[in-house]
Amino acid sequence: MDHRFMELAVRLALDNVRSGRGGPFGAVVVRDGRVVALGRNEVTMRNDPTAHAEIQAIRAACETLGSFQLEGCELYSSCEPCPMCLGAIYWARPKAVYYACGRDDAAAAGFDDRFIYDELALPDGRERKIPFMRLRVPGDEEPFFVWMRSENKIKY
Repeated sequence: MDHRFMELAVRLALDNVRSGRGGPFGAVVVRDGRVVALGRNEVTMRNDPTAHAEIQAIRAACETLGSFQLEGCELYSSCEPCPMCLGAIYWARPKAVYYACGRDDAAAAGFDDRFIYDELALPDGRERKIPFMRLRVPGDEEPFFVWMRSENKIKY
């Protein structure tokens, strides 16, 4: 844990707002005490709802490291990651995540993701605000069977 990297994440968030590029979020990926990648919220600039600071930092770090996982890395975020970013973080597998502001701070500024947590807790996809319904088709499991038999796969 290094305060310098958190200060950098917060500075990225502040600069992002001042520049008009996006929301008040910044993230830094660090490995062995060195910055590997930076990320800023660019949702509105890119017209991409997935362009959160953490996602941007993870994408850049993976590209720089030539890996789809952030083994041995730490992620510093100016705010507690949202559910989408949390999922991406778990897939990227850094060794630690540090954040400054919490989800309540984000909610107070108009970035409330509580409704997503509430939606995930609903037992049936039909009860969600956006319906989620399973639609089976013949052969839909075949990609998994081929994957399991493949000798070329890279497990993750």
